[in-house]
Formats: sequence, C-alpha cells, structure tokens
Amino acid sequence: MNFVQPIRDMDKVIDVQEFLASKNKRDELLFCFGIYTGLRISDILRVKKSDVYKKDFFLITEIKTQNSRKKSRKVTSKRRIPIVPELKKMISVYCKELRDEEYLFKSRQGRNQPITRVRAYDILREAAHACGLSEIGTHTLRKTFGYHMYQEDKDVALLQDIFGHSDPYITLKYIGVNQDAIDKAYSKLRFKR
Repeated sequence: MNFVQPIRDMDKVIDVQEFLASKNKRDELLFCFGIYTGLRISDILRVKKSDVYKKDFFLITEIKTQNSRKKSRKVTSKRRIPIVPELKKMISVYCKELRDEEYLFKSRQGRNQPITRVRAYDILREAAHACGLSEIGTHTLRKTFGYHMYQEDKDVALLQDIFGHSDPYITLKYIGVNQDAIDKAYSKLRFKR
C-alpha cells in the first residue's frame, strides 16, 4: 500500500509548481487548484470553466465513498468553495481560451473529457520525482492544503469540518501532523549513558 504524504516544505511546494509551469499551464493549475481548494481529485476533475471563471466561489457536489462492514456506498454533499485571489488570477488567464462548457483539466484525448485520475497521478509523480519528493499521489494535494492550513492557525475543528472527518484524530493523522509528532518522539530516544 502506498502511503501518501503532504508536501510539508513550502520551498518544495513552489518547486513543484514551477516544474509544472515549465511543462504546461493546465498541469500547474491542476496542482494549484488542489492545494488551494482541498478537494479530492475526483471532484477537481469534474470542474468546468463555467463553474469557476470570474467567480469568487463555486459550489460543488462532493462524492465520497463511505465504507461499512457489509458494503461501501457513495455519499454526496454540497460545499461552497472560496476561490482565493492567487487561484482566481490563474483561472482567469488559463480560461481565456476555453469555452464555458469545457472541463478545466481537459484531456487531449477525445472532444471534451477531463484527464483521468491516472493521468493526474502521473503528472504529480513526474513533478515529485523531478523535485526530489517521494510518497506523493493525488491525495497529496488535499493533504498539502490541510497541512499548511493547520500550520497557519492550528484549527483542527475547521479542517475536520472541511474534510468531513468524524474525529479530530483522523484529521491530524490524515494531514501528517501525527506522523510529525511520531517522528519527533522517535528522534528523541537515546539508550545510552
């Protein structure tokens, strides 16, 4: 099982963004859209120009798989997502060439299809490799959003609500804060005189 981490180091966040910008604007926007909104990749890939262009926020119906002992089921919920000024600028520049009904992260295959989750994963893995990062996947975007938001104001209840988690412990574990504490505790061990 792959264990995916947030990008904790802000310099590395910038490195990944710059690497993707050097490749193409779509891939840079994909990365920034994820770290500025905290959405799941499946929700990001469904966004169209008309959802976000020249807007201060957008509404999204999130789809989450909920597992129980006997079966899993899809649960949907509506969320209002603010578009921060940095992201709004990027969207404005990027969307000038798109029609309203086009997907923001349009595939080069077919007429108007979004890229696949696999393609999004490949984009992020290539950038991670180029920037010396490991344990990176599509959830890295969401976790990076959460990690840096938590570092800014330490409001775990707010993040718990944003992510739809049932317990603060789950949120802290999800964004890697618990792992940081575990790593720090291990580093303090000394069995010598």
